[in-house]
Amino acid sequence: MSEVGQLRWRCRRGMRELDQLLGWWLDARYDAADAQTQDAFRELLEQPDPELWHWLQGHGAPARADWRDVIDEIRTRDRV
Repeated sequence: MSEVGQLRWRCRRGMRELDQLLGWWLDARYDAADAQTQDAFRELLEQPDPELWHWLQGHGAPARADWRDVIDEIRTRDRV
């Protein structure tokens, strides 16, 4: 399985909304991201679903700036 295929599997969570949000970033941003941002995304996927959902809903933010950048891109994806 390719790296992106493995990541797509890891984007599958216990909550459909998380699946969609994380999958969107993988499809829309991952290939164009630099290696550090790609690493941050892979590490972000190791976080528990409730924490990810909390951040994505804007009820908090991860301590790591690189994770915040990915979360912010996901949260603002439909804004111009």
